[in-house]
Amino acid sequence: MAAVVFAPAKLNLFLAVTGRRADGFHDLVSLVVKLDFGDTLRAEPAPASSLTCDDPAVPCDDTNLILRAEQLFRTASGGGAGARFVLEKRIPMGAGLGGGSSDGVAALRALHQLAGEPLAAAPLAALAAQLGSDCPLFLHDGPVVMRGRGERVTPVAPGAAARLRGRRVLLFKPGFGVPTPWAYARLAATAPGSYLPAAEAEARLAAWLDAPAAPAEDVLFNNMEPPAFEKFIALPTLLDRLRRDFALAPRMSGSGSACFAFLPDGLDPAPVVDAVHSAWGESALVCEARVG
Repeated sequence: MAAVVFAPAKLNLFLAVTGRRADGFHDLVSLVVKLDFGDTLRAEPAPASSLTCDDPAVPCDDTNLILRAEQLFRTASGGGAGARFVLEKRIPMGAGLGGGSSDGVAALRALHQLAGEPLAAAPLAALAAQLGSDCPLFLHDGPVVMRGRGERVTPVAPGAAARLRGRRVLLFKPGFGVPTPWAYARLAATAPGSYLPAAEAEARLAAWLDAPAAPAEDVLFNNMEPPAFEKFIALPTLLDRLRRDFALAPRMSGSGSACFAFLPDGLDPAPVVDAVHSAWGESALVCEARVG
């Protein structure tokens, strides 16, 4: 008996960090989509828990959210045997694509399936929130809005979701990552001007959600870009070129370093891919995906 779960990458189409909380976390308002690009996790019962991965850079010890998820689930479900996990890794680390969080939630879903689904939706979501701030979103299908530190998740209304589902998107990431703790610390160091007030963030997002014909490009925003762009000049340099030469609307996802651009139907992505490799080298990750 085994469970195989897809762990999708996510994109923050709209990301407004609105302030720092007393507990050290940040409050945010974010419109998030999941992609048909991601990792694959296989889990099967075993006497003791273990993790192997086809990417040697991925830690396979207790720092990995997959094994932390197993510990949380075992406690919540009353114990039981361990699990042997095998991770096929495609989402790069340090990218702002939520790979580690998605893998952790994939582990929760796999274990839940193997155990006969003993938990209701709310307890499972509570486990995901314990695992990480952006983990609960991966329990939802379709586009969602995250609030708080990421644990408050609301599905997007069908009309707005339809404007996002199926859209072609080009993902591209340079050979370096941006550490999430560094990015948030840098944002806090430039506060309060670096934050977007919550009321303004909600108004901007609501204006797009309520506009029946507004394309996805109109909602794009990320106030984590300035600190990343100040240190990693290769990011804004390429994005400016893609705007100028291809009339695209590229943005950074999350805290970076991965970026993305929606592709119009019928556009041949090859020249855009060439531009990315010309700027960032052949080692840059470039792939086309679709919004789920």
